[in-house]
Amino acid sequence: MPAIIVLGAQWGDEGKGKATDLLAQDTAIDYVVRTSGGHNAGHTIVVNGEKFATHLLPSGILTPGATSVIANGVVVSPEALFRELDSLIERGVEVADLKVSANAHVIASYHSTIDKVSERFLGKNNIGTTGRGIGPAYSDKVNRYGVRVADLFDEKILRQKIEAALDVRNHLLTKVYNRRAIEVEAVVEELTQYVDRLRPMVADTSLLLNQALDADKTVLFEGAQATMLDVDHGTYPFVTSSNPVSGGVCVGAGVGPTRIDRVIGVIKAYTTRVGSGPFPTELFDEDGVQLQTLGGEIGVSTGRTRRCGWYDSVIARYATRVNGLTEFFLTKLDILGAWERIPVCVGYEIDGKRVDEMPMTQTEFHHAKPVYEFFDGWNTDISDCRRFEELPKNAQVYVKALEELSGAPFWGVGVGPGREQTIVVHPG
Repeated sequence: MPAIIVLGAQWGDEGKGKATDLLAQDTAIDYVVRTSGGHNAGHTIVVNGEKFATHLLPSGILTPGATSVIANGVVVSPEALFRELDSLIERGVEVADLKVSANAHVIASYHSTIDKVSERFLGKNNIGTTGRGIGPAYSDKVNRYGVRVADLFDEKILRQKIEAALDVRNHLLTKVYNRRAIEVEAVVEELTQYVDRLRPMVADTSLLLNQALDADKTVLFEGAQATMLDVDHGTYPFVTSSNPVSGGVCVGAGVGPTRIDRVIGVIKAYTTRVGSGPFPTELFDEDGVQLQTLGGEIGVSTGRTRRCGWYDSVIARYATRVNGLTEFFLTKLDILGAWERIPVCVGYEIDGKRVDEMPMTQTEFHHAKPVYEFFDGWNTDISDCRRFEELPKNAQVYVKALEELSGAPFWGVGVGPGREQTIVVHPG
């Protein structure tokens, strides 16, 4: 049975949750795995007309019979984890089995404090983080004074690690940011309150997943954030603090690349991004406002309005290349039904020269101007279409053009938020 990666092919918010949920319904998924990021992610899933949002939890938490896994590459806020679980339980959701890697790093309250004051200190040069402590937690990990989930079960080691982390962080808080120092004992007390509830969930998830693949189980690796937010391959420094590309999935789950069978890039029929950073096709006119309104472009995790622009095939081709995509899942095609003509970015103009691939430098990308090709709109509601042939002719032309421009076949097309509002173009 296959190991499948689902990841974002733009700047996030593409609809990965829907693609993951759909695969879990149609393919008898045994495990759904988060491999990077933290509760800065946001997936919206609509089931039977009811909307659910996941942030730290894998979308598979809504799939009966599937085991959800938070793997070693994720940074875990215990407070956010149990708040999200309790929210689902209060709504009557029977949550699936959940496993958390012993090697995943922990987000404590001081990480969020550092995140927020750092952004304020940077002023107009801020990155546009969510302020939830993701970057500082990854920074501690790389600097080798991070706290891992396994450390919560040994209070002596936990205290030592928090002391080491706060020895650095408190100097920064008091001497640079003019804030009060954080007490070690307060953090120890904050984290140990979750020990009893967390203990039954903790596992060697790398071993678990490899054994599952050996036993011919189907494992779905669910991406958080997206390709253009990757710390190595994205629009640095306006990126996240981890590697949400396919290579990062293997590292973040503890499975080898030879285990992967499919890599699906989720991409919108237009483009959005949240936070700061370059965005060649961004719209500052009524079209941009209309995309925001019709698309409901408000961040699931942040509540921030998303910046909107037309489809960028340069980014799509780049995502195909750096992820080794086997296919795309196109979402929100229904949102474009209001336009008479729909522009698609097919290349960039930089300093008077046409380029068709991602610019090498941040300066070049910042100055890139989109080169558009225009397609006729279809001016009708397509949300009830269930087969490709049912789409209006102009919508079919648009989808086929995007497929040709993007470098990989389209597995499916979303024509609405519901689980059932999906057209399978090329079955996987």
